[in-house]
Amino acid sequence: MAIAIGDPVPDVKVFTFGESGPEATTSAEVLGKGKVVLFAVPGAFTPTCSDHHLPGFVMRSEELKAKGVDKVVCVSVNDPFVMGAWGRDQQVGQSVVMLADGNGEFTAAMGLPLDGSGVGLGSRSQRYAAIINDGIVTWLGVEPGPGLNASSAEEVLAAL
Repeated sequence: MAIAIGDPVPDVKVFTFGESGPEATTSAEVLGKGKVVLFAVPGAFTPTCSDHHLPGFVMRSEELKAKGVDKVVCVSVNDPFVMGAWGRDQQVGQSVVMLADGNGEFTAAMGLPLDGSGVGLGSRSQRYAAIINDGIVTWLGVEPGPGLNASSAEEVLAAL
């Protein structure tokens, strides 16, 4: 069952990519304190994710922070090396935390997997965005299909 408004975010092992390489952490450490905007993409370096979804949050990060957001986090079922490279390629800097869910454990715990095997992607994450207050989901926008309507930075800003 998919996570719902009022549910706590699952606590599983995930990774970020720091100056010295992959850094193990937990989803509770990254998402559990303050007001966090989390958005999930099916894959790093994929067209909609790279051309629109991630750039939208990078461009709007200051607007999000002006509305009380402490942290913006992008999660994908990719390894930490890929997420680090994608963040550098997209010139994310400090605006978005790039969170690697390499084994898909966080995605499974959220109940939002996507079967991308038909196009060679394997098991990935659905595209969604969430507003999380102190570890509790207070808003959730899951894309019903291809496209970027429910989970864009603009939708999140409207929900804040």
